[in-house]
Amino acid sequence: SVQLSVAASAESEHTDGHPATDPCGPVKPNGGTGNSAPPCPCPLPWLRTEVHPSTPQPSPQTQGVCIMVDATKWPIFSLLGPQELSTIRKACVFGTSANEAIYITNDDEVYVFGLNCSNCLGTGDSQSTIVPKKLDFLSGRKVVSLSYGCGPHILLATEDGELFAWGHNGYSQLGNGTTNQGVVPVLVSANLLNKKVTEVACGSHHSMALTDSGEVYAWGYNNCGQVGSGSTANQPTPRRVSSCLQNKVYGWGYNGNGQLGLGNNGNQLTPCRLVALQDEGLLFTWGANTYGQLGTGNKSNQLSPVQIMTEKERRANPSPQILVVEIGACHSTHTSAAKTQSGQVYMWGQCRGQSVVLPHLTHFACTDDVFACFASPSVMWRLLSMEHDDFLTVAQSLKKEFDNPETADLKFCVDGKYIYVHKAVLKIRCEHFRSMFQSHWNEDMKEVIEIDQFSYPVYRSFLEFLYTDNVELPPEDAIGLLDLATSYCENRLKRLCQHIIKRGITVENAFSLLSAAVRYDAEDLEEFCFKFCVNHLTEVTQTAAFWQIDGNLLKDFICRASRCGAFKN
Repeated sequence: SVQLSVAASAESEHTDGHPATDPCGPVKPNGGTGNSAPPCPCPLPWLRTEVHPSTPQPSPQTQGVCIMVDATKWPIFSLLGPQELSTIRKACVFGTSANEAIYITNDDEVYVFGLNCSNCLGTGDSQSTIVPKKLDFLSGRKVVSLSYGCGPHILLATEDGELFAWGHNGYSQLGNGTTNQGVVPVLVSANLLNKKVTEVACGSHHSMALTDSGEVYAWGYNNCGQVGSGSTANQPTPRRVSSCLQNKVYGWGYNGNGQLGLGNNGNQLTPCRLVALQDEGLLFTWGANTYGQLGTGNKSNQLSPVQIMTEKERRANPSPQILVVEIGACHSTHTSAAKTQSGQVYMWGQCRGQSVVLPHLTHFACTDDVFACFASPSVMWRLLSMEHDDFLTVAQSLKKEFDNPETADLKFCVDGKYIYVHKAVLKIRCEHFRSMFQSHWNEDMKEVIEIDQFSYPVYRSFLEFLYTDNVELPPEDAIGLLDLATSYCENRLKRLCQHIIKRGITVENAFSLLSAAVRYDAEDLEEFCFKFCVNHLTEVTQTAAFWQIDGNLLKDFICRASRCGAFKN
């Protein structure tokens, strides 16, 4: 069987082959009709086809494998901290520069952040925000489908079958009968009373919805017949597409590049059947091909469906053809991706400025990673589910077991306090302990090791570093840890200490830190402290630390400072 998201391809590219994008803000209808090219070529932000082959079944090594997606692969999510990211269940990145995002938490709360072009965040104002804002009106409603257009405008369907829309509305794509922008999510009810919407899709400036009874509704911009009403007049409210579309593939609307697959490039004002896709996992493409996004090996447009990804499989596999189980395409990026039954992910089209005309095998685990890493802008081609592991990684397990008396086989006593550790971890992570826990060392037989040359905070931070590879210590204690790192020849720890000390430098402690940097041979820190002292020379020479500095170090500082022009004639 074939499952296709509700998406009639309307617009594609301008006939000259050059992509166009909408500016942020209202877009006025141009009144174009007939075969005129649409103002924005970007049709549906994503097109998802899942083919479920009846035979053969997934291989044992891929059966039951859950692909985990890291949201931070999309740059905009770097604004969020680990705690916020851990709460995300579904997310979507959209916008002309991938500068807007919406996400749903595990508690079904809906948050948005970003540029807010055309009020697409639905916050009630036009202000951008880098801090996520909650859409209270949508919180608690279980989101099942979401899509976005070029304006952008947003469609969202809930588990209860309700449809909400907001954002750009220059062509009535919000379905409320007006052309006023939607500043907050509004229920779309016209002609949809007692209808349960299960899926939504957006074109550049038109919208579509699928109901649980298999009916397709369309509305919005219609200059090329993309609403499927048989005319080219814009449709201000949802209108049912009259043709029977069940179990067949249909297309209608703009066809200047043959994207409808009809064998010609004439616009289609009503749904026309294209081709019956088989369930063997074969992949067909057609339409505009300016960037090689069809994967045919060239950049020629295709007026009829053509099968791809066949020769590659014959060369790489005994099987005669690739069995494709998922495809992703995003016209605004001209990037395409496919995942095979064996778990291999291919990409082609415009990939970071390069035109890849044949499907290229990647190391990715899912098609979403292709768009995160190679699409420009790095939008998401679908509403993405963020599945969080309920088990710990090796690194997380080690971190959890630090200072755990239940599993430890050794403890250090520092300032009368115990720190519980594991010999094996210390030997693996530190050359000092690897040498210590040899049979000829007394410490190898001890269950408790006394430490008196370092303070408890310093030594605990050191041991915790061996488990986590991170240091959490106030700048005032970092000097002691720098001393320890120098003694134990831990160069990475030494660098981390220097970074902490730099963040804590002040006029009062600058000369003390300079002295410590010289003492522990921390050249980078020494240079940093020296420049700080020179830049604040008058202030630092009035501090107590300046008068306590070693005589030789003071002479060296004066000589270096004079060479830098710190003293005037």
